[in-house]
Amino acid sequence: MRLFKRLLIACVLLTMLVAGAAVWWLQHPLVPIDAAQVIELNVEPGASPRRVAESLADAGARSPAMLLFAWFRLSGQARDIKAGSYEFEAGTTPRGLLDKLVRGDQALRSLTLLEGWNIREVLAEVRSSPDLQQDIDGLSVPEIMTLIGYPGRHPEGRFFPDTYRMVKHAPASTVLRQAAQTMDKRLAEAWAQRSATTPLRSPEEALILASIVEKETGLESDRAQIAGVFSNRLRIGMRLQTDPTVIYGLGERFDGNLRRIHLQTDTPYNTYTRAGLPPTPIAMPGWNSLLAAVQPQATPAFYFVSRGDGSSQFSATLQEHNAAVQRFILRR
Repeated sequence: MRLFKRLLIACVLLTMLVAGAAVWWLQHPLVPIDAAQVIELNVEPGASPRRVAESLADAGARSPAMLLFAWFRLSGQARDIKAGSYEFEAGTTPRGLLDKLVRGDQALRSLTLLEGWNIREVLAEVRSSPDLQQDIDGLSVPEIMTLIGYPGRHPEGRFFPDTYRMVKHAPASTVLRQAAQTMDKRLAEAWAQRSATTPLRSPEEALILASIVEKETGLESDRAQIAGVFSNRLRIGMRLQTDPTVIYGLGERFDGNLRRIHLQTDTPYNTYTRAGLPPTPIAMPGWNSLLAAVQPQATPAFYFVSRGDGSSQFSATLQEHNAAVQRFILRR
């Protein structure tokens, strides 16, 4: 009888010891609090809980894989672990780790596409991101457009400039697809708000004009009036005569110095030699430029010139414009 009591007491004490150790372990950081690096874990679709536990131990978690696997099983949530890319910061406990895996709380990154960028700059930014899976490497631009669901579409201006959040190691094509779909949505929103007097005949023309406005000024207060100048010219068939379209037509040949010969050499994008809008957008316009293009300011101006401080001087007549050029350009 005494032996039985001793064994019983020993079992109770052992149970209490194991329970206490389990409570301590569940609250003890798997990632050292003073760790400089996070633990990164990629859970492949269909990965077993045992494989997840082994990957965690290999990645640097301060626990044997067997103990992690036992915790997954005893929690009753082993089958709820979701595939994805995860990061575990300093101080993460076993409970916090499993909660993140079950929620599918994956590591996120951001990528910013800037207003006024052209397609070369967009693709360079996407391709240089270390946080994306580069599934567009080796593809031509037409092949990329097909991959993201826009076969045969010209790429220029098709991606809305914004900051996009994505799961770490997401395919690069998913970010481009999201940016293209966002531009479709924002362009449709802007077109629905177009002025009744706009000379533009389609959302495509609005996108083209918005891209020119985007490249002509970064000053918010000038956008609508610049769009008004171009709208005035379009109404009467006057050439737009805007330098950014000429520069775009030169492509990589442009060395930063726009010369008279460039303005006189005819290309589809030379709005000094051809009337109307160029055949495609020349950059990615932001929302404010889209809205300015479809809601141009009513203005008597047909001309404008940069003052040199980011703003523009507007003129109604050629005589006024020549005087403004003399004042702000030639003297400078």
